[in-house]
Amino acid sequence: MTKLGLHHVAIITTDLDRSAVFYESVLGFTRLQRPPFKTAGIWFAVGALQLHVIEYPIGTFRKEGVNSDDVHFALRTDDFEASLAGLEAKGFSADLPEGHPQKLIVKRTGLAGFPQVFFCDPDRHIIEINQPPL
Repeated sequence: MTKLGLHHVAIITTDLDRSAVFYESVLGFTRLQRPPFKTAGIWFAVGALQLHVIEYPIGTFRKEGVNSDDVHFALRTDDFEASLAGLEAKGFSADLPEGHPQKLIVKRTGLAGFPQVFFCDPDRHIIEINQPPL
């Protein structure tokens, strides 16, 4: 088999406008040009990779809040504390009750060996931001 590399992750949303606001204003992603597929969607640049958000009216299977052991995608940062502070400035917090849509799970010294924070987007997709060694 030839060498493979990750190109994009695709997730679904029930509200494309709401997701656009989240990924642009909370995470600072930039929109990319997207072909005129039958289904509505938005593509975002995430460094050299992409995130594809596709409108899907019935939504996801997840009914609970953030859980670091569930399916998620991870974003790498060079400044974990600044990334965490940016989320907190947008109203996310580890002090919120379980199930709250802006609940954070912060692991500064977890088993992974590097700091991690887990949170949900508006459709309850779990996102990790971490700072592994180079």
